[in-house]
Amino acid sequence: MKGFKEFIMQGNVLDLAVGVVIGSAFTALITAFVDNLIQPIINVFGGGNVDGLAFTITNASTKVDIGAILSAIIAFLITAAVVYFVFVLPIASAQRADRRRKGLPEEEEETPEDIVLLTEIRDALAAQRGGTTPDQS
Repeated sequence: MKGFKEFIMQGNVLDLAVGVVIGSAFTALITAFVDNLIQPIINVFGGGNVDGLAFTITNASTKVDIGAILSAIIAFLITAAVVYFVFVLPIASAQRADRRRKGLPEEEEETPEDIVLLTEIRDALAAQRGGTTPDQS
């Protein structure tokens, strides 16, 4: 039970829980915005019928609603933009500022594993031939 308590009290788990709760509330807000503001505007372009951009192929069960698809795309784009500009961008900026304040390099680019392996192979082959590598000359 002690291990579970330590796990739950870690910052990452609490941050994740807060993010899920805020995300759920934000989803409801965006859904209301799209359903009550964006969808009616999209339906205006659908013509004089009540369905807006929807059409029926044979009967009511084969209704294709293009307006609902456009609304979902718009809701996704709004959500992604808000998450990026409200959460991701400020946190990244704060992390960069913190690294600068501590005198650490901005971001260290890690050499991909395949490049490291190829470099080791090159060095081993050069050592077998008794030559020098470009890094050693």
